[in-house]
Amino acid sequence: MAGASSRTGQEGTARAEKARAVWSRDFALFFTARAIARLGDTMLPVALAAGLLQHGYGAGAVGLAMAATAAAFAGLVVFGGVLADRFSTRKLMIGADLVRLGTQALAAVLFFSGHVVLWQICAIGFVNGVAGAVFQPGVASTVPRLASDIQGANGAIRVAESAAQLAGPAVAGLLVGFASPGGVFAAHATTYAVSALCLLLLRLPPLAPGSRTVAGRGPKAFRADLVEGWREFRSRQWLWGVIAVWCLYMIAVWGPTVPLVATEVVGEHGPRAYGLVNSALGAGTVVGGLFALRLRPRRMLRAGAIALVGFAAFPMSVGAGLGVPAVATGAAVAGAGMSFWGVMWATSVQTQVPPGVLNRIHAYDVAGSLAMMPVGQALAGPAASALGADHVLLVAGVTSFGVCAALLLIPAVRRLVRVDVAASASGRTAAAPEPSRAEKR
Repeated sequence: MAGASSRTGQEGTARAEKARAVWSRDFALFFTARAIARLGDTMLPVALAAGLLQHGYGAGAVGLAMAATAAAFAGLVVFGGVLADRFSTRKLMIGADLVRLGTQALAAVLFFSGHVVLWQICAIGFVNGVAGAVFQPGVASTVPRLASDIQGANGAIRVAESAAQLAGPAVAGLLVGFASPGGVFAAHATTYAVSALCLLLLRLPPLAPGSRTVAGRGPKAFRADLVEGWREFRSRQWLWGVIAVWCLYMIAVWGPTVPLVATEVVGEHGPRAYGLVNSALGAGTVVGGLFALRLRPRRMLRAGAIALVGFAAFPMSVGAGLGVPAVATGAAVAGAGMSFWGVMWATSVQTQVPPGVLNRIHAYDVAGSLAMMPVGQALAGPAASALGADHVLLVAGVTSFGVCAALLLIPAVRRLVRVDVAASASGRTAAAPEPSRAEKR
């Protein structure tokens, strides 16, 4: 009995220490900022669709407004990574939130007044995309500065963002029903105000000496930083290998799955069934995040790639013409696998890349991951017309298996050992990430 009590006490102490390695006042502020901002971002598509349709615009206008934001973000996020490595990430993120607070407040005024012009909404979306490109790179370097248990921190943020993704569309629908689309934009602006306030109250620990790039002046210095980031990215086979495979994943799997699942499920079972499937997908991402909080695989990318196999269940269940319960189950499995992979990938990048180039590396990661998604979405329609949507979805499911196999076939991906395990194996209490080229010089 005494031994059992002792073991129970030790387990409780270990759990408490693990919690302290993640949760602190400052991490709680950052966690709140990410969760609230994600809630607002998931409300935006509902607001745009309802607002533009209400003012006589069609689906094409909604797509154009969303594309303006996506194009600005994807095109400029790499430059945002350079800025984040040269200047204060916290100040850049606060500035980006304040810009988006202003743009979404302006959009709310336009919708409340009834004076809605498409080019103005697209311009607001473009500015939001630019602000997002400045904001996003700093997220990668902020997590390691706030929590010693980086995987646990990423898992907690993933769970919060997934829960926000579940709640956002429902909250937006209620606001549209009881108020107007302008009310959703006003609420969205408020989420950026809360995020900015949390970041303003945040106290980031100082960077280690030499971990920040010395900011030169002029376009030549900016280009030099950009080139250095590319060299650092290219020098890590596990990093560019995953992004190369991910481009195929976006073209052949994710890109066609999103629009074709929507059209197939709505066409066969109605919009309520599609809402249920989306809710199952969101619930699955929450479960995957919870698993990522507890499981500590030695080779994180290998474990993540194996979990990613589960995504095949989503397009294949729809392509096979299964009923709503089976499709919802497939969506939940897909969400769990994708979420677990996401935490493993984010933690690997944040722990294996040196702080001085982390924001730029993250920016290249984001840009490479998103670059091929519009291509896959654009090809989905012609492919469905030629082969049938069900066949395209079945091919996407099979390709998903191929993508996971490709990840596992890359030795640098398959063999990458988590930093803390490598440190223990070498007899050290802590391990530094692989030095950058600049640090080697």
